[in-house]
Amino acid sequence: MPRKGAEEARAELPTLLDAAERGETTLITRRGRAVAALVPADRLPALSHQHSLLGVSGTGKGLWGRDSSKTLATLRSEWDH
Repeated sequence: MPRKGAEEARAELPTLLDAAERGETTLITRRGRAVAALVPADRLPALSHQHSLLGVSGTGKGLWGRDSSKTLATLRSEWDH
């Protein structure tokens, strides 16, 4: 797997993106230590198994109480002390 320093990867990003489209993965390093990997999107599990958030809609109702502005004012006033 090719390794690129962060600055080199930034300068070569279009080329690295082309490589990812061809299915190649590139390891990005900073000061010789691996910090990230540029991988083809179809190999990223989070993208291939996206879940809808519609099932959790509305679950925050009432979270801030009956008067959300009063709750926020109380929270903000805690910083004044």
